[in-house]
Amino acid sequence: MGDIHEKVSEAIDHAGGGDGPEDRSKAKLNAAIAAIVAVAATFMALCNVKAGNVVQAMGKVQVEIVDTWSFFQAKSTKQSLAEAALDQLAIQHEAPQIDANQRAHLEKQMATYREKITRYDKEKGELKAKVDGLEKEYDRLNLKDDQFDISEALLSVGIALLGITALTQKRWLLGVAVFFAGSGLLIGTAGFAGWSIRPQWLASLLGA
Repeated sequence: MGDIHEKVSEAIDHAGGGDGPEDRSKAKLNAAIAAIVAVAATFMALCNVKAGNVVQAMGKVQVEIVDTWSFFQAKSTKQSLAEAALDQLAIQHEAPQIDANQRAHLEKQMATYREKITRYDKEKGELKAKVDGLEKEYDRLNLKDDQFDISEALLSVGIALLGITALTQKRWLLGVAVFFAGSGLLIGTAGFAGWSIRPQWLASLLGA
């Protein structure tokens, strides 16, 4: 926040002017620059706060994904063991030397293992569905994080160009600066509003 206040203060300091027409023209331009910098810097601060919250949420979702996959693997292991036990019981059940009581006991055990296998399979399906949902949530948060990163980059470029505009008094440069700052505001707003706006080429360039 300190850097942002400094940028705003510097732009406002440039907003002063003299008594001549040229000085008044410079004062108007610098006043416009100061206003744009104030809006851009404030919005960038909000994006920074939101981006930090998004990163924390992504970390929590990622941990939950790992934990859920661990439960899934545990269920798979239990199901495999139950299937192996069922196979062994089936072999014993078919042995000609066992009597009727032993065969009945084996059938009860086999039924128990079939129930376990069915339950494990159902639980695995539920865990898989949960992971799919968590991965979609992670992708949604990742998109927001990318948007805030892109917004910050565009706003930073815009603010830098506004500073150069204040020094050089080139009005055409103001238009370029406004384009970058405006694009940053748009992408940042998309992050807050949940819009799927993400310039792929810029995301690739920034490694987002």
